[in-house]
Amino acid sequence: MKNILITGVSKGLGLKISEILLLNNFRVYGISRTLSDPLKELMKNFGDNIKIKFFDVSEIQNIKKEIFLKFIPNEIPIWGYVNNAAIAYDDLITNANYNMLKHSFDINFFSAVIFSKYVIRNMLYNHTKGSIVHISSISVHTGYKGLSMYAASKGALEALSKNIAREWGERGIRSNCVVAGFMETDMSSKLSNDQKNRIYQRNALKKPTSIESVAETVLFLLSEKSESITGQNLFVDSGTI
Repeated sequence: MKNILITGVSKGLGLKISEILLLNNFRVYGISRTLSDPLKELMKNFGDNIKIKFFDVSEIQNIKKEIFLKFIPNEIPIWGYVNNAAIAYDDLITNANYNMLKHSFDINFFSAVIFSKYVIRNMLYNHTKGSIVHISSISVHTGYKGLSMYAASKGALEALSKNIAREWGERGIRSNCVVAGFMETDMSSKLSNDQKNRIYQRNALKKPTSIESVAETVLFLLSEKSESITGQNLFVDSGTI
Protein backbone atom coordinates (compact mmCIF):
# COMPACT_ATOMS: atom_id res chain seq x y z
CA MET A 1 0.00 0.00 0.00
CA LYS A 2 1.53 3.30 -1.14
CA ASN A 3 1.78 6.26 1.26
CA ILE A 4 0.48 9.66 0.15
CA LEU A 5 1.11 12.84 2.15
CA ILE A 6 -1.69 15.42 1.83
CA THR A 7 -2.08 18.84 3.41
CA GLY A 8 -5.41 20.46 4.27
CA VAL A 9 -7.52 17.31 4.66
CA SER A 10 -10.25 18.38 7.09
CA LYS A 11 -12.80 19.55 4.52
CA GLY A 12 -13.52 20.43 0.91
CA LEU A 13 -11.13 19.26 -1.76
CA GLY A 14 -8.54 17.82 0.63
CA LEU A 15 -11.17 15.64 2.28
CA LYS A 16 -12.48 14.43 -1.09
CA ILE A 17 -8.96 13.64 -2.35
CA SER A 18 -8.29 11.67 0.83
CA GLU A 19 -11.52 9.70 0.44
CA ILE A 20 -10.84 8.83 -3.20
CA LEU A 21 -7.27 7.76 -2.44
CA LEU A 22 -8.41 5.56 0.43
CA LEU A 23 -11.03 3.93 -1.78
CA ASN A 24 -8.24 3.17 -4.26
CA ASN A 25 -6.03 1.42 -1.71
CA PHE A 26 -3.60 4.21 -0.89
CA ARG A 27 -2.59 5.01 2.68
CA VAL A 28 -3.16 8.67 3.56
CA TYR A 29 -0.92 10.71 5.83
CA GLY A 30 -3.07 13.79 6.26
CA ILE A 31 -2.20 17.16 7.74
CA SER A 32 -4.89 19.44 9.14
CA ARG A 33 -5.29 22.26 11.62
CA THR A 34 -8.67 20.97 12.82
CA LEU A 35 -10.66 17.77 13.20
CA SER A 36 -13.93 18.12 11.32
CA ASP A 37 -16.86 15.73 11.62
CA PRO A 38 -16.40 14.42 8.03
CA LEU A 39 -12.72 13.76 8.78
CA LYS A 40 -13.70 11.88 11.95
CA GLU A 41 -16.00 9.73 9.83
CA LEU A 42 -13.25 9.03 7.32
CA MET A 43 -10.89 7.97 10.13
CA LYS A 44 -13.58 5.72 11.56
CA ASN A 45 -14.26 4.05 8.21
CA PHE A 46 -10.65 3.50 7.11
CA GLY A 47 -8.85 2.88 10.40
CA ASP A 48 -5.07 2.59 10.16
CA ASN A 49 -5.06 3.46 6.48
CA ILE A 50 -5.47 7.14 7.36
CA LYS A 51 -3.15 8.86 9.81
CA ILE A 52 -3.66 12.49 10.84
CA LYS A 53 -1.22 15.09 12.13
CA PHE A 54 -2.69 18.30 13.51
CA PHE A 55 -0.38 21.04 12.33
CA ASP A 56 -0.53 24.55 10.86
CA VAL A 57 1.60 24.56 7.69
CA SER A 58 2.32 28.28 8.14
CA GLU A 59 4.71 27.25 10.95
CA ILE A 60 7.50 26.95 8.41
CA GLN A 61 10.32 26.52 10.93
CA ASN A 62 8.62 23.49 12.52
CA ILE A 63 7.83 21.52 9.36
CA LYS A 64 10.98 19.39 9.44
CA LYS A 65 10.66 18.40 13.10
CA GLU A 66 6.90 17.93 13.34
CA ILE A 67 6.23 16.34 9.94
CA PHE A 68 9.39 14.71 8.61
CA LEU A 69 10.94 13.57 11.87
CA LYS A 70 7.90 12.80 14.03
CA PHE A 71 5.06 12.03 11.59
CA ILE A 72 6.45 10.55 8.37
CA PRO A 73 10.22 10.06 8.67
CA ASN A 74 12.40 8.61 5.91
CA GLU A 75 11.75 5.09 7.17
CA ILE A 76 8.21 5.46 5.79
CA PRO A 77 8.49 5.75 1.99
CA ILE A 78 6.46 8.54 0.41
CA TRP A 79 5.02 7.75 -3.01
CA GLY A 80 3.05 10.94 -3.46
CA TYR A 81 2.60 14.41 -2.02
CA VAL A 82 -0.51 16.52 -2.58
CA ASN A 83 -0.02 20.17 -1.73
CA ASN A 84 -3.63 21.17 -1.10
CA ALA A 85 -3.54 23.49 1.94
CA ALA A 86 -4.31 27.07 0.95
CA ILE A 87 -5.78 30.30 2.22
CA ALA A 88 -7.63 32.92 0.22
CA TYR A 89 -6.50 36.52 0.38
CA ASP A 90 -9.23 38.46 -1.41
CA ASP A 91 -8.63 42.19 -1.74
CA LEU A 92 -7.59 44.86 -4.19
CA ILE A 93 -3.87 45.44 -4.57
CA THR A 94 -4.37 49.01 -3.34
CA ASN A 95 -5.41 47.55 0.01
CA ALA A 96 -2.47 45.14 0.30
CA ASN A 97 -1.46 44.38 3.87
CA TYR A 98 2.07 42.98 4.20
CA ASN A 99 1.38 40.76 7.21
CA MET A 100 -1.69 39.20 5.61
CA LEU A 101 0.14 38.81 2.31
CA LYS A 102 3.11 37.13 3.97
CA HIS A 103 0.79 34.78 5.88
CA SER A 104 -0.92 33.76 2.65
CA PHE A 105 2.42 33.13 0.92
CA ASP A 106 3.63 31.13 3.94
CA ILE A 107 0.67 28.79 3.51
CA ASN A 108 0.21 28.82 -0.26
CA PHE A 109 3.83 28.82 -1.38
CA PHE A 110 6.64 28.74 1.18
CA SER A 111 5.26 25.70 3.00
CA ALA A 112 5.09 23.90 -0.36
CA VAL A 113 8.78 24.63 -0.96
CA ILE A 114 9.80 23.12 2.39
CA PHE A 115 7.42 20.17 2.11
CA SER A 116 8.72 19.45 -1.39
CA LYS A 117 12.29 19.62 -0.10
CA TYR A 118 11.76 16.87 2.45
CA VAL A 119 9.36 14.82 0.31
CA ILE A 120 11.98 14.62 -2.44
CA ARG A 121 14.67 13.71 0.10
CA ASN A 122 12.41 10.89 1.31
CA MET A 123 11.87 9.68 -2.27
CA LEU A 124 15.62 9.73 -2.95
CA TYR A 125 16.34 7.88 0.32
CA ASN A 126 13.82 5.16 -0.56
CA HIS A 127 14.55 5.13 -4.32
CA THR A 128 10.89 5.98 -4.87
CA LYS A 129 9.66 7.16 -8.26
CA GLY A 130 7.11 9.44 -6.67
CA SER A 131 4.59 12.01 -7.81
CA ILE A 132 4.05 15.54 -6.48
CA VAL A 133 0.75 17.28 -7.16
CA HIS A 134 0.18 20.95 -6.38
CA ILE A 135 -3.33 22.40 -6.36
CA SER A 136 -3.28 25.67 -8.28
CA SER A 137 -6.05 28.02 -9.34
CA ILE A 138 -7.56 29.26 -12.58
CA SER A 139 -7.10 32.78 -11.20
CA VAL A 140 -3.43 32.50 -12.25
CA HIS A 141 -4.47 32.34 -15.89
CA THR A 142 -7.66 34.41 -16.00
CA GLY A 143 -7.81 37.61 -14.00
CA TYR A 144 -10.46 38.12 -11.30
CA LYS A 145 -11.04 41.35 -9.44
CA GLY A 146 -9.64 41.13 -5.92
CA LEU A 147 -7.57 37.98 -6.49
CA SER A 148 -4.26 39.40 -7.70
CA MET A 149 -2.36 38.52 -4.52
CA TYR A 150 -3.90 35.05 -4.18
CA ALA A 151 -3.19 34.39 -7.85
CA ALA A 152 0.42 35.51 -7.37
CA SER A 153 0.97 32.88 -4.67
CA LYS A 154 -0.47 30.17 -6.91
CA GLY A 155 1.52 31.40 -9.91
CA ALA A 156 4.70 31.00 -7.89
CA LEU A 157 3.57 27.46 -7.11
CA GLU A 158 3.21 26.62 -10.79
CA ALA A 159 6.73 27.89 -11.50
CA LEU A 160 8.06 25.81 -8.60
CA SER A 161 6.34 22.68 -9.86
CA LYS A 162 7.64 22.95 -13.42
CA ASN A 163 11.22 23.44 -12.28
CA ILE A 164 11.02 20.58 -9.74
CA ALA A 165 9.96 18.38 -12.65
CA ARG A 166 13.05 19.39 -14.60
CA GLU A 167 15.40 19.00 -11.62
CA TRP A 168 14.30 15.54 -10.56
CA GLY A 169 12.80 13.87 -13.62
CA GLU A 170 15.91 11.80 -14.24
CA ARG A 171 15.36 10.17 -10.84
CA GLY A 172 11.79 9.28 -11.78
CA ILE A 173 10.18 11.96 -9.60
CA ARG A 174 7.30 13.80 -11.27
CA SER A 175 5.69 17.15 -10.41
CA ASN A 176 2.47 18.60 -11.81
CA CYS A 177 -0.19 21.17 -10.99
CA VAL A 178 -3.93 20.71 -11.10
CA VAL A 179 -5.37 24.10 -12.06
CA ALA A 180 -8.77 24.05 -10.42
CA GLY A 181 -11.68 26.25 -11.41
CA PHE A 182 -14.09 27.80 -8.93
CA MET A 183 -15.60 25.08 -6.76
CA GLU A 184 -18.34 25.16 -4.11
CA THR A 185 -16.03 25.13 -1.09
CA ASP A 186 -15.59 27.08 2.14
CA MET A 187 -13.07 29.28 0.33
CA SER A 188 -15.74 30.48 -2.10
CA SER A 189 -18.63 30.49 0.39
CA LYS A 190 -18.23 34.19 1.22
CA LEU A 191 -19.14 35.13 -2.35
CA SER A 192 -22.74 36.13 -3.04
CA ASN A 193 -24.87 34.08 -5.45
CA ASP A 194 -24.65 36.94 -7.94
CA GLN A 195 -20.85 36.97 -7.74
CA LYS A 196 -20.73 33.20 -8.18
CA ASN A 197 -23.05 33.28 -11.17
CA ARG A 198 -20.92 35.93 -12.87
CA ILE A 199 -17.87 33.71 -12.38
CA TYR A 200 -19.64 30.62 -13.70
CA GLN A 201 -20.79 32.49 -16.80
CA ARG A 202 -17.12 32.82 -17.73
CA ASN A 203 -16.69 29.10 -18.27
CA ALA A 204 -17.89 26.90 -21.12
CA LEU A 205 -20.06 24.64 -18.94
CA LYS A 206 -21.67 27.59 -17.08
CA LYS A 207 -21.38 25.84 -13.73
CA PRO A 208 -18.96 25.36 -10.83
CA THR A 209 -16.08 22.95 -11.18
CA SER A 210 -16.81 19.56 -9.63
CA ILE A 211 -14.74 18.77 -6.54
CA GLU A 212 -14.94 15.09 -7.50
CA SER A 213 -13.48 15.85 -10.93
CA VAL A 214 -10.51 17.68 -9.42
CA ALA A 215 -9.92 14.89 -6.90
CA GLU A 216 -10.07 12.21 -9.60
CA THR A 217 -7.47 14.14 -11.61
CA VAL A 218 -5.18 14.16 -8.56
CA LEU A 219 -5.68 10.39 -8.25
CA PHE A 220 -4.69 9.99 -11.91
CA LEU A 221 -1.51 12.05 -11.46
CA LEU A 222 -0.51 9.99 -8.42
CA SER A 223 -1.04 6.71 -10.27
CA GLU A 224 1.23 4.90 -12.71
CA LYS A 225 -1.30 5.67 -15.46
CA SER A 226 0.24 9.15 -15.67
CA GLU A 227 3.87 7.96 -15.66
CA SER A 228 4.79 10.12 -18.69
CA ILE A 229 3.19 13.33 -17.40
CA THR A 230 5.39 15.80 -15.56
CA GLY A 231 6.00 19.54 -15.49
CA GLN A 232 2.44 20.19 -16.62
CA ASN A 233 -0.57 22.24 -15.57
CA LEU A 234 -3.73 20.16 -15.94
CA PHE A 235 -6.80 22.40 -16.13
CA VAL A 236 -9.95 21.16 -14.38
CA ASP A 237 -11.97 24.35 -14.62
CA SER A 238 -15.22 23.74 -16.54
CA GLY A 239 -13.60 25.31 -19.58
CA THR A 240 -12.91 28.78 -18.19
CA ILE A 241 -12.61 31.31 -21.00
